[in-house]
Amino acid sequence: MPRLATIGVYGFDADSYLERLRQADVRLLLDLRQRRGVRGPDYVWANSRRLQAALAEAGIAYQHRRELAPTTELRQLQYAEDARQGVGKRSRRELAADYIRRYTAEILDPVDLAPIAAALPSRGTTALFCVERDPEACHRSLVARRLAESHDITVEHLRPL
Repeated sequence: MPRLATIGVYGFDADSYLERLRQADVRLLLDLRQRRGVRGPDYVWANSRRLQAALAEAGIAYQHRRELAPTTELRQLQYAEDARQGVGKRSRRELAADYIRRYTAEILDPVDLAPIAAALPSRGTTALFCVERDPEACHRSLVARRLAESHDITVEHLRPL
């Protein structure tokens, strides 16, 4: 049975990120970001080209799955809720209910996840990747939950140690 994990950027440095992927036996990383960059000097390693080079060196395949990325409008909806609650993107603990509803209806429901599930490697783990530290604060948890429920896939959420 395929195994699925989720992982963010925040709380990791490049070395600890790659080590966490190795510990989970990740063989494929699916990047769910619309923009494949991360602001700030601490996370420059997670920008697309650098990340892909590090993954290739570690023997981990990479795919960008833009069809599962939230739109700019959806991200702005979440940022407005973050501002209302007085939390920053890097300290968010959960997604706004309206964001979840709209992401599900506008992005997740129209995507056929069956080909993605069928293409998951039978050996090792596939990781869904975005930036937030906690999966509950990120759309990757919604994708993971849908894959788990619809395709009988186990999910582990990887966090900084």
